[in-house]
Amino acid sequence: MTGRTLRQLSLGFAVLGGGVACVVAAMTVTSIVMRALLSRPIAGDVELTQLGIALSISLCLPWAQLHGANIIVDFFTQRLPDRVNRRLDALGALMLAAMCALLSWRTSVGAIAVREAGETSMILGLPMWWAYASLAPGLALSGLIALVQAWRCWRGGPLVEN
Repeated sequence: MTGRTLRQLSLGFAVLGGGVACVVAAMTVTSIVMRALLSRPIAGDVELTQLGIALSISLCLPWAQLHGANIIVDFFTQRLPDRVNRRLDALGALMLAAMCALLSWRTSVGAIAVREAGETSMILGLPMWWAYASLAPGLALSGLIALVQAWRCWRGGPLVEN
């Protein structure tokens, strides 16, 4: 997969994640206003908020990883040679790729198990496997981007392309 394809995919995921967050925000405001004025909030607003924000975060992770927007603590490494720092960046990116792959795999397995169990949310009765399954694509793409970044750093390039 090329850098351009990863960039387009992660941008699409981020735009979708941002859209989901906006819908959740609008629903939350509407529910609060309805609660204040009519004493009738949107049923299941907390469930929908939890599901929506989890999805939004998962979808925005690849974009953040692509741009190196994660926190980097370089207090102990700032005086090391560039080559050593790039190798450490490669190792960190490789560890993140492994973690994202593991999380993507386990959320997928969890989605299957929850689907087979027929578990639903308490108020709306939404199938809970949707929540698990919706997390896997963002985690998988984040892992793939981190793997590409690890390879790039190991070969002497920067963690993030400009």
